[in-house]
Amino acid sequence: MQKITRDQIVSKAVSLLQDGTVSAVLGWRQGEFCYDVTPSVFNTAEDIEANFVWNDFCGANFSKYLVSKTKNIDGKLLVFLKPCDTYSFNQLLTEHRFNRESVYVVGIPCEGMVDISKVKAVSGEGIVCAESKGAGLSVTTIYDENPKEIPYAEVLSERCLNCKSKKHVAYDELLGDEGEVIDSARFDEVEKLESMTSEERFAFWQGELSRCIRCNACRDVCPACTCEKCVFDNPNSGAESKAPTNSFEEQMFHVIRAFHVAGRCTDCGECSRVCPQNIPLHLLNRKFIKDINSFYGDYQAGAEVGMRAPLVDYDLGDLEACDVFERRDSE
Repeated sequence: MQKITRDQIVSKAVSLLQDGTVSAVLGWRQGEFCYDVTPSVFNTAEDIEANFVWNDFCGANFSKYLVSKTKNIDGKLLVFLKPCDTYSFNQLLTEHRFNRESVYVVGIPCEGMVDISKVKAVSGEGIVCAESKGAGLSVTTIYDENPKEIPYAEVLSERCLNCKSKKHVAYDELLGDEGEVIDSARFDEVEKLESMTSEERFAFWQGELSRCIRCNACRDVCPACTCEKCVFDNPNSGAESKAPTNSFEEQMFHVIRAFHVAGRCTDCGECSRVCPQNIPLHLLNRKFIKDINSFYGDYQAGAEVGMRAPLVDYDLGDLEACDVFERRDSE
């Protein structure tokens, strides 16, 4: 797949802004650190040319930002979407979360984004520079002036190592190729969990979820979580925006959220990407996706606008609960 450059993206953004096709651009801006890339709205060509960032740390899925950003802009908002982002884009359109006419989409190819926690595990803390170099990153820290060369294979995000698709399913124009759906090993880890005993699985998730600090980052970044008022922000829920006080609260928050997005999750992996405790939250959602494929036939949320998820599209041939349990017990 063709690798896109910052100059190509900047040139396209400036061109569409200056010819009036769009009135603002949603892109990436440098944060506090070299690897801290922040989603931002650009309103001038000068700002784009000086501050627009495109590098190995631009992993944010911009789809959810459109829900709020399109409400505050006159005209169209230009957004650059990676292939995996376009599935979330379509799913949000299916749920009528923003107006398609208010967005101009440029699809950009992606060869994978870097997980900064993996980089730090190799280079150590105090990173002052991390630049693409050949087939990897060249990383310099305050403790070692000699750059350390790290292959991409060692530091790519889990979702990129198990990418479900390089195909753009929504765009107004493309920079590069449309891409194709690819073979993925994304359910391998789910199958490992399924092979455990129920006691082992409970212990696994108890250990993972016990690290949760209820920062709500997973909920806030998730394209499938767009409720204006979350049940967990309701003071009558008994779990309003607070750190869990017991194991039941830990499980309740994440299990309820997983059920909430079942059939709507596009497996973008944002929940795991932003988790400060490195909890593999995507595995909960992938378990639901795998089961839906098994019980109802292959289904990919966001593949097309208007698709109805199996869980909300009743059919006389649907499995009954008893059939589901019988099939599970026989495996």
